[in-house]
Parts: sequence; C-alpha cells; structure tokens
Amino acid sequence: MKLSIVIICWNDWKVLENCLTSIIKNTHKIEYEIIVSDNGSTDGSVQQISAQFPAVRIVENGANLGFARGNNAGIREARGEYVLILNPDTIIHDGSLDHWIEFADKHPEAGAFGCRVHNPDGTYQRSARPFPTISRHFVAALGFGFIGRLRYPVLSDEYEGWKGNTEREVDWQSGCCVMLRGDLLRNLGGFDERFFYQFEEVDLCRRVWDAGYRIRFTPTVSITHLGGQSVGRFPVRFAIEVCRNGYRYFYKHYGDRGARKYRHVVLARLRIRYAWYGMQNLLRPSDVFKRRLEMYSAAIQWNQVLNPIEFVRHGAEQSVEQSQTR
Repeated sequence: MKLSIVIICWNDWKVLENCLTSIIKNTHKIEYEIIVSDNGSTDGSVQQISAQFPAVRIVENGANLGFARGNNAGIREARGEYVLILNPDTIIHDGSLDHWIEFADKHPEAGAFGCRVHNPDGTYQRSARPFPTISRHFVAALGFGFIGRLRYPVLSDEYEGWKGNTEREVDWQSGCCVMLRGDLLRNLGGFDERFFYQFEEVDLCRRVWDAGYRIRFTPTVSITHLGGQSVGRFPVRFAIEVCRNGYRYFYKHYGDRGARKYRHVVLARLRIRYAWYGMQNLLRPSDVFKRRLEMYSAAIQWNQVLNPIEFVRHGAEQSVEQSQTR
C-alpha cells in the first residue's frame, strides 16, 4: 500500500461526498486506501459512505474527539508507506496524488510534504508558513505585517513575496492537506492529543524537524480547500478553542513565559479586532458584524480571567458563561 488517506468527518457529508469522488476520479497510478475517521456524525455520513463508497474504510469514534484524536484513530488503521491527512472540505485535482508520491520518493531527506492549496475561486490559499513565535503573533496582531514585507522577514508570519509557486522547504504545512512518511508518523505517535483544534499540525511539523527530517513543498501538486465548514457552525466555541491550543503550543515549546506572553498577544489581537468590527457596525450595521462582535467579546472575557499556567497544567478555566458574568 503506497498511500493511506485519512479524512476526519464530523457531520461533513455535504462536502465529503465531493472529496471522496475527486480522490477516486483523479488518482490513476498509485495504490491507495481511504480511511474516514468519523467523530460521531449525526447527519448520516457513515451510512452514506457505506452505501456510495463501499471501498472506504470507516472508523467510528462515537463522539467528537477533535482533530488530533480523531485523525490518530484513522492513522492507527493506516497501512500505507505514506499517510495523507486530508480535510473533508477539499477537492483533489487531477493526478495530484500520483505526482505527490513521485515527488516524495525523490526526497528521502523529507519526512513531510506540502502542496499548493487553492481557494474555491482559484486564488492561492496560504497553507505553508514559518513557525509561530510571540514576536510574529504580536506584529500580526497590531496589523504591522508590512514590516516583515519591507525589511524584517523574521517578524512575518508568512513567507513574504511567495505565493506557493516554487518548490521550497517550509516550517509547517496546513493540516487541511499534509502528507507524511507512515513510519515516521507512527514513530512520532501521530498528533499530540492535547490539541483539540488548531496548532496540532504546527506541533507535528515541528516534531518532524526535531526528528531530523525536512518538510518539502511542491507547487506541482494542488488541491482546492473550501474552509470554515465546522467553524461557521460554532464561531464562539472555535474562537476559544484556538486560544486554548495556542496556550498549549506556546507552553509546550516555550514554557511558562511563552504561555503568559501569548495571553497578552491574544488579548491585543482580539481587542483590536473588536474595535474594528465595532466601527464597521456603527457605519454599516449588520447581523454579520454583530455576530463577530459577540464572538470577540466572549473570547476577550474568557482570556481575561484565564490563568494560562493553571489552564495548561491542570485544565483550570471558567466557562464562557462564567467569564461573561464577571
């Protein structure tokens, strides 16, 4: 088995059908298997997969385990030399997986591989970035990303001037579509299951580098990523989950000081965005702006009362409702 494709699913049938169809239709040369790890879907996803794609293997987790644990459940069933972590809201372009395996076979020094990701309108979606640091987060929070573009690339959270159109090494590739060597992925233990949503692929790619491997990006392989399928359903929940995992990441890799600094950066970013959307809502009142303001307000209040160290070490936090009463 050359390639195992692991797709996580949580009530995603409306996009998963097209994803599975694109894999089967547009992959011609390699031997592959598809494993769908279902996180307790209630939209009939499991039944539809079984009926329409009987060759697809299904792992039924029975509950929403999150991105890391859900993918790990699928990874444990993978038999491929390579393992592709793929979001359900993606479309594989013609021949992409065949070309990707050819590329990977030519780069034994690499342990993971990135590809070019397109938005639904065909524009480039930034899927490969430098590792996050406090300084990069702070510059982005203040809206000073142009500093990196003009003079100090080390402060930019993007590869400035690069649109995914050339081959290169990257720090990390988005978890919407990242391929790894199967043996390496298993030796690393898969994703760190302390991460529920966001930062899990950043952490995994960092451990790939720490293990002595590189991450190679190729523009000859491309997919389309719709994006935001789960986030749009529960914006407040996911906004806070991003913060939770940010604390976990910076504590894991930068210690107590990193987690405390991350809190200051997150609050600065959230307050700036709240102020911007507040002005927009005054000028052009809309339900979209109001929902954004509610999301940022809840996230600000949750972060204000949080002790980052107690949270990471012991899981101590107040609920959104509790933080909003203070």
